[in-house]
Amino acid sequence: MYNYFKMKYLLLFLIALTFSFTTSSNKSEIKYYNEKYRPQYHFSPEKNWMNDPNGLVYYGGEYHLFYQYNPNGNEWGFMHWGHAISKDLIHWEHLPVAIMPDEDSKDKSHGTAYSGCALVDEKNTAGLQQGDEKTLLIYYTSWECGQRLAYSNDKGRTWKKYTKNPVIPFAKDDARDPKVFFHAPSGNWVMVLYRKPDGDVKKQGISIFTSRDLINWELQSHIVGFYECPDLFELPLDGDKEKTKWVLLGGSGEYKVGSFDGKTFTPESGLKVLDYGKNFYATQTWSNCPGGKLVQLAWMRGCEFPEMPFNGQMTFPCELSLRTTKSGPTLCKKPVEAITTLHDKGMVKKMKNIIPGLKGNIVGSISGDAIHIKAKFNPETSDGFGFIIRNGKKEIGTEIRYDSGKKTLECMGGHAIVEPKGGILQLEILVDRSSIEIFANDGEVVLSSCFTPAENDKDLTFWTQGGEVMIDELEAYELKSVWRAK
Repeated sequence: MYNYFKMKYLLLFLIALTFSFTTSSNKSEIKYYNEKYRPQYHFSPEKNWMNDPNGLVYYGGEYHLFYQYNPNGNEWGFMHWGHAISKDLIHWEHLPVAIMPDEDSKDKSHGTAYSGCALVDEKNTAGLQQGDEKTLLIYYTSWECGQRLAYSNDKGRTWKKYTKNPVIPFAKDDARDPKVFFHAPSGNWVMVLYRKPDGDVKKQGISIFTSRDLINWELQSHIVGFYECPDLFELPLDGDKEKTKWVLLGGSGEYKVGSFDGKTFTPESGLKVLDYGKNFYATQTWSNCPGGKLVQLAWMRGCEFPEMPFNGQMTFPCELSLRTTKSGPTLCKKPVEAITTLHDKGMVKKMKNIIPGLKGNIVGSISGDAIHIKAKFNPETSDGFGFIIRNGKKEIGTEIRYDSGKKTLECMGGHAIVEPKGGILQLEILVDRSSIEIFANDGEVVLSSCFTPAENDKDLTFWTQGGEVMIDELEAYELKSVWRAK
């Protein structure tokens, strides 16, 4: 009998212990990447400060994302390169810090690893390949130490710095943020680099260098009027591969469309705006993307994450295209298709006439802190209409407004002219815990902004005023987290 009770109590103890471990594990899983303002499908670091996306490259089935990172705290400084990889551009695996400061610097800025790019050296042009894997090259600015090179022979898991750095010596022209690509017609490698020649702010812009061996670089030309984080790429106009244009892009998203002969960019447009939101900066595109696609990412500068262990998030990855509009060739962007894999509870409405003041909320069945909306509207007699994001019982949420008379789209201080096409205004909206991104008319106009809503306010509301609006089609979906099962 003693042994029976002994075994009984031992079994109960083991059950209780197992429950304790399971509960503890579940609590840990629920807490991870689940803080109040933690993005649920936009990239953010596990902890500490993050800014510019760097070294965006695809190789061996993996998208690499490097980023400006301070391992010491939640503020800018002591820049290293953080690192993460993904197979689908939305689910990310964190890897160890890739690039450390040079000269064993412990300073906040000197020798630290500023922004740059990455590429696949398919033909071993730099002569750094060891083994069967193609060499991945990183070009980055070492602050006050010139433009430098690092390389990896193991799919980006470890990195070595080139022994003869810098590849472009330090000069007092504030040079930084190299982006490198291969220009097939000329057979040259091309680097675009922000520079302020002679320290003269009137001369600041983008310099173009070329190289045959990825080591030795020669200055070819310079164009003024751009600032930081340059990018230069070619896109088919209206999908016609026989008719391409080049786009020269600065860190703020301002760009010019033109031609490029391998040494000089010749503008054919004025300065245009890619994103009208309040928090879009330091854009960069992935090199070597599958299928020739061009996918872009940016840092959402100026966002606030009160009391969070991290400080910084990226925009959602977007595919770029070049389309003819009333203002000429226009750079457009749309969220990558992988967003649909996160769809959870949803609703679809078609051909609904919405009258001001009518009881009921057409999107009332959708709520949460991560939402995807796609809609087509005919403004008809409406003075204005839109959505209220993260609406609450006591506090009004954040408004997305379309003014039918002024033809303006507005959200959180960002605004832009958007004219309906064939009488139809098309909107796609991505809501995450700390950001709202709006894509109008298939990405011809974009507004990317951050916000800090009340934690428990999660309602979605559609409204119209001054007249009727026709909803041709509206889809809205609650989104699953990429960090855990919902």
